[in-house]
Amino acid sequence: MYRVAYLNTDPGVPAYGTKGASVHVQEIIRAFRARSALPRLYTVRTGEHVPVDLVDLQVVHRPVDGDPADPGMPPEQRVAQRERRQQAVARDLAADVIVDGTDLVYERYSLFSTALSQVTASLPVPSVLEVNAPLIDEQAAHRHLVDRDGALAALRTQVAAATVIACVSEPVVQWVLSHCPSASGKVRLTPNGVNTERILPVEPAPSRRPVVVFVGTLKAWHGVETLLDAAAAAKQKWRVRIVGDGPQRAALLEQAQRLGLDVDLRGAVSPSDIPAALAGASVAVAPYPASAKDDYFSPLKIYEYSAAGLPVVASAVGQVPAIITDDMNGVLVPPSDPAALAAEIDALVADPRRAQLLGATGRSIVARKHSWSAVLDRILHGVRPRDEVTV
Repeated sequence: MYRVAYLNTDPGVPAYGTKGASVHVQEIIRAFRARSALPRLYTVRTGEHVPVDLVDLQVVHRPVDGDPADPGMPPEQRVAQRERRQQAVARDLAADVIVDGTDLVYERYSLFSTALSQVTASLPVPSVLEVNAPLIDEQAAHRHLVDRDGALAALRTQVAAATVIACVSEPVVQWVLSHCPSASGKVRLTPNGVNTERILPVEPAPSRRPVVVFVGTLKAWHGVETLLDAAAAAKQKWRVRIVGDGPQRAALLEQAQRLGLDVDLRGAVSPSDIPAALAGASVAVAPYPASAKDDYFSPLKIYEYSAAGLPVVASAVGQVPAIITDDMNGVLVPPSDPAALAAEIDALVADPRRAQLLGATGRSIVARKHSWSAVLDRILHGVRPRDEVTV
């Protein structure tokens, strides 16, 4: 048995939240526990949806927003202050880990943190840096980034210190190597997984109007507006169920009203409520738009749909074709094409036996190849924690 320090220094990721990132944090911790390790969570944000099975997890919480910004401060200075605060809190969490001791340190990559490198400089333990997105580019493009050089220096420091760098997609691998080419020997491609014990096969609800479900944050890169256009164009009327929330909510509601659609918009739910949110559905959809062609995401929702035994209709963009084999465990459609999406969903709801076969095949594949335990196996291959401990 060995101790694991799990570091989550990203203020945008509540460890007990409803985001896919929150699911990732929780499932990696569960996977450590399943192998009789003793993880302890060091996080800048906790969240409100504490899973029952993680209530007893030891948590060290240091929020980033400890020093309120001067309301009269110019926006750039305010961002710079927040960036400095992120660095300081990450240093504090690293100090906590050093004092507590650990046999392995695992950090979810975030801007400005050098916590992993600080821990490994003091404790001779192996370490994993998990990279889920090119955060420096993402922050500069969609939010505000003042100290880009500082963020890049932190990335290089962390990568140099890590024993393994686990990247969720090939574009993320290439992004890391573009900044840290000497790290090629320790970078591993480790896409997302799914908990097939938490998400079990569902049955379609007996209804004259089949339910087509989407799960995810309501942001433009998910392409939910294409799903609504497809529903309006469908030959056989089906009901759209949307599980999630986000900045596009008002626009999607307006679109649904304009198209005369009866949409079941359920809002964001905790990971433990995802099985209930999928119950009764006939088809699950991942309608990524054409703009996602070269994106870096590892689509957690597709793994979850498959675990529920649902046939998946998804856009053939990004990493999706590596998961969905057309007409074997789902159906691929051109992105941003509501007519094609409507036609494939119509075909599946008209042929329940084919839909059931695709869903069963998808469930079988994720159960054999994409459990979180298998993901952690790939991440930790060849990595040996420092010592066993007696508890």
